[in-house]
Amino acid sequence: MSSTSDKVKGMANEAVGKVKQAIGKATGDTELELKGKLQEKKGEAQQVVGDVKDAANKD
Repeated sequence: MSSTSDKVKGMANEAVGKVKQAIGKATGDTELELKGKLQEKKGEAQQVVGDVKDAANKD
């Protein structure tokens, strides 16, 4: 997977995770809220992977 692909998927996961958190919080669904937090963190990690790939390719 390319660094750009990692970053785009990461941003998407982060955004979806934030939406899930908001819906979970608004409806009192703590499980959905937790799943949203986990998905957001997964997205952040994917973006870091993309950044690392970019840095590795610049050398």
